[in-house]
Amino acid sequence: MRHLNAGWKLGRNTSHRRALLRNLVTSLIERERMVTTVAKAKALRPLAEKMITLGKAETLHARRQAAAFLETPASVKKVFDTLSARFMGRNGGYVRITHLGWRAGDGADMALVELVGSELKEKAPEKKKKAEGKK
Repeated sequence: MRHLNAGWKLGRNTSHRRALLRNLVTSLIERERMVTTVAKAKALRPLAEKMITLGKAETLHARRQAAAFLETPASVKKVFDTLSARFMGRNGGYVRITHLGWRAGDGADMALVELVGSELKEKAPEKKKKAEGKK
């Protein structure tokens, strides 16, 4: 029976896995999008969504809980200042995972992890200007 064996071990011991996930969540909050493996992305999603939910609480206790998990004070500030305001009207589903294909080196299944609302804006192609002096 697999009672209480849910979650992803990611081929690491407990302390290494916790440090990895803390780093991934901190990086996702600071950069708002990143590329990683699908297994790490699936393990990352609930933790990142919990941090944003803490940011929406906006209490001292929630701020201390987020600061205990996140690596940098800048990421804590961003969660409580910008991300909580962005997701105030949304009840969960803050993180999107998009499959990218397989990594060339080892064939690992890769994914793009991003916060909803931080999609890249496509730039309009610039038209090349012809030299005015030449005809």
